[in-house]
Amino acid sequence: MSFHIIYFGYIHPPYYFSYLLLLPPEFGDCYFYSCEESYWNLMGKMNQRRMAVTNESHPKEFILLGFADHPWLELPLFVTLLITYPMALMGNIAIILVSTLDPRLHSPMYFFLTNLSFLDMCYTTSIVPQMLFNLGSSRKTISYIGCVVQLYVFHIMGGTECLLLAIMSFDRYVAICRPLHYTVIMSQRVCILSVSIMWLTGVIFGFSEATLTLQLPLCGTYKLDHLLCEIPVLIKTACGEKESNELALSVVCIFILIVPLCLILASYVNIGCAVLRIKSSEGRRKAFGTCSSHLIVVSLFYGPGMSMYLQPSSSITRDQPKFMALFYAVITPTLNPFIYTLRNKDVKGALKKLLRNIFSSK
Repeated sequence: MSFHIIYFGYIHPPYYFSYLLLLPPEFGDCYFYSCEESYWNLMGKMNQRRMAVTNESHPKEFILLGFADHPWLELPLFVTLLITYPMALMGNIAIILVSTLDPRLHSPMYFFLTNLSFLDMCYTTSIVPQMLFNLGSSRKTISYIGCVVQLYVFHIMGGTECLLLAIMSFDRYVAICRPLHYTVIMSQRVCILSVSIMWLTGVIFGFSEATLTLQLPLCGTYKLDHLLCEIPVLIKTACGEKESNELALSVVCIFILIVPLCLILASYVNIGCAVLRIKSSEGRRKAFGTCSSHLIVVSLFYGPGMSMYLQPSSSITRDQPKFMALFYAVITPTLNPFIYTLRNKDVKGALKKLLRNIFSSK
């Protein structure tokens, strides 16, 4: 580490000195202080410079580089987002409406599906409008406040969705493996309590990890090689000691990604064994159809998420996080409504009924 040297003249103790003072380079150029300058004046100037350096660690805005190395991708990506974002909103709103308005869908499975649709709406809305703005203009920036809001919303919703998918898999396990006890185990009280705990846990983990990340100094580096403000990218961009943040992220990923995934796998192993014991092919087909939609959603969400958060950083290519983020933050929320509606007769019937009521009222 290099230092700047400052010389003091000696007048009268303890205010003046005749020693060389070593200062870190962050305080700029060397200064020669005359014998009239007191030690306390120097300390005041040092504190002022230190405060200036600290304040600079919070920029007014970040530059999101995105696909700056592949500008030909921007127009196709802009058009894709312009089409998929309204589709995601309309699809998820439709599921929320039919699950709420149709009495036949007032069951635990559709209660959880309503929460999933709401999560997907918030999840994709936290990033897609900013992406569209950056892709459609020459400015590739996001304000510091916008980055903070995006960071909190994105990770709170993402962590909560991991937990929700585990709860949904347990619901399917009870429905197939314990059908006679389903109404008792998955009562309204249990469903509301599990969803409340899920939201509280997701908020705590997402809020704490995002807050820890925002404490890291950036040291004048305000360019993010990404499409959005995401914790791994901010940790990589920051300077100074980052080991504690990386360790905290690993611990959070274990609880938010690994533990729910293990519960999902355990649930579907038991479901698979139960389905194999069903003698009729019609019963097996119905049981498989009930779970296949959820399995597809789990695969679409957890695959890219684990690739982003659990893969060693040394093996991740430069553009891989950008494509992974597009997949689990844009593509998956867009596909979820179609996966659940196309493979579910109850939801399709409720949607047709809702559309008939809308058009007949006109």
